[in-house]
Amino acid sequence: MALKETISRLPVRLFHPKEDARSATSTSAFWVMVRKEFSDHVRSWRFVILMTIILLACIGSIYSAITALRSGNGEAGESAEFLFLQIFTLSDGTLPNFIGFVTFLGPLMGIALGFDAVNAERSKGTLSRLISQPIYRDDFLNAKFVSTLLIIAVSIFSLGLLVMGVGLIVIGFPPTPEEFWRVLLFLITAIIYVGFWLNVSILFSVRFRQATTSALAGISLWIFFSVFYGMILNLIAKGAAPATDSGAEVVMGYQKLMLALNRFSPSELFNEANTTLLMPNVRSLGPLAMEQVVGALPSPLPLGQSILLVWPHLTGMLAATMICFGLSYLLFMRQEIRSRS
Repeated sequence: MALKETISRLPVRLFHPKEDARSATSTSAFWVMVRKEFSDHVRSWRFVILMTIILLACIGSIYSAITALRSGNGEAGESAEFLFLQIFTLSDGTLPNFIGFVTFLGPLMGIALGFDAVNAERSKGTLSRLISQPIYRDDFLNAKFVSTLLIIAVSIFSLGLLVMGVGLIVIGFPPTPEEFWRVLLFLITAIIYVGFWLNVSILFSVRFRQATTSALAGISLWIFFSVFYGMILNLIAKGAAPATDSGAEVVMGYQKLMLALNRFSPSELFNEANTTLLMPNVRSLGPLAMEQVVGALPSPLPLGQSILLVWPHLTGMLAATMICFGLSYLLFMRQEIRSRS
């Protein structure tokens, strides 16, 4: 009787091999679509052109950093212990550093790889054929996102390891374990940042029928945050600036307000996070009172404290990415898909 009661309490799905077979078939079809999309991206001219541009920019930033290091223009206050990290943050003034190039070209990569993820399939008439196959409808959208994110991760890690290899040759000694982990966290943060723009482009691809419209919407949003958002903040700063005889609390509140508004920009979150990870001497990302500055030791932060300092930034970027993907999922699942006549 005890054995019979135990068997009766087991999950019902264990005794339905057809459901298990259907789930296994769906999982297999999902990874087949991921591999197909991954190979299509690698063989496309779009990806080749993007990687060529980003690789040239990466080489330029490496050359600028090496020139600055050889001329002795290291970052002020930077310890020689973290000399390896200056390959990513240093510049001689002729070209931006590696972080600047990733901040500027990362969104372009995400938008270019995802602006026609769905509407191109719809315009070619292949979307209805895919959905008619024995696969789940959401697997199509998930495969588009996963395959493109894998391409982005491979590209960013390849560029990061290239910079580390060149730095190893130039400096002559390997990075410390803490430097290695800081660079690794920087690359993961860059993947999250580009993944946000990828989800934005997929959202526009689901929302708009034409690929040109979704591409224009993604580029417009990128230009808004890169150029016009800073102009708008400058206007707000001039209008909300406190009087010269205002107290310390009023000035501190004004600085915190402007900092909070500035952090609505994804590029600002990315810059602050990577500045903290790659520059251990950065001990705060907000305004400090005189009482907090007096008596503070000018020593670099350990890796754990730097992660705690940028954890809200990473959480914000992840939340924005998940919101964009959730909206894409909701719109795609509610859309009516008809075959072309």
